[in-house]
Amino acid sequence: MTWIFENWERFWEVTEVHLRLSVVPVLIGFVLSIPLGWLASRSQTARAILFPLANILFTIPSIALIVITPVLIGVKILDEINVVVPLVIYTVALMVRTVADALSAVPGHVTAAANAMGFRPWRRFLTVDFPLALPVTIAGLRVATVSNISMVSVGALVGLGGYGQLFTEGYQTDHTEKVLAGLIGTVVLAALADGLLLLIGRVLTPWARAGR
Repeated sequence: MTWIFENWERFWEVTEVHLRLSVVPVLIGFVLSIPLGWLASRSQTARAILFPLANILFTIPSIALIVITPVLIGVKILDEINVVVPLVIYTVALMVRTVADALSAVPGHVTAAANAMGFRPWRRFLTVDFPLALPVTIAGLRVATVSNISMVSVGALVGLGGYGQLFTEGYQTDHTEKVLAGLIGTVVLAALADGLLLLIGRVLTPWARAGR
């Protein structure tokens, strides 16, 4: 803890990097997972393709993806996109099943009522299906966000990674307080992000609390 207060500017600098490298992939991955999850919820063929593919992608070691990304997309090794792209892949892999299951769990009589009222498919999705799927979707998003915050540190092995830089620097110089500072930062950031998403979920889904 002492190191954090004595080196606040440095700690805040790596915190900003860590936050950026965590949040951007979550947002992109979440947006991509919505249409993919919707497709999987409506088509058994899509489900049979997307779910195994997501499982395979999630098993690829993060360091391998980070190292191979600049080769595949032609950017410099120290470009932040080399961390963003793998984490987007992991987020989509985590979220596509969650979104699909959440949409599939929407009660049939609710969708039938919306159809009877003349709701077109996209209007029904935006105003009925997706709002009702939010509790499960946000639960999955919380898992993906915390996972990303944890995995960002792996980027330090190629010169990126926010708090991961404190881990590597502390290990190389036998500076335990630096390692502890990175650990504390990661845990606190994950807890804050999880709490924020929990709060957002409660605000957006008041009927879920009323039902309980």
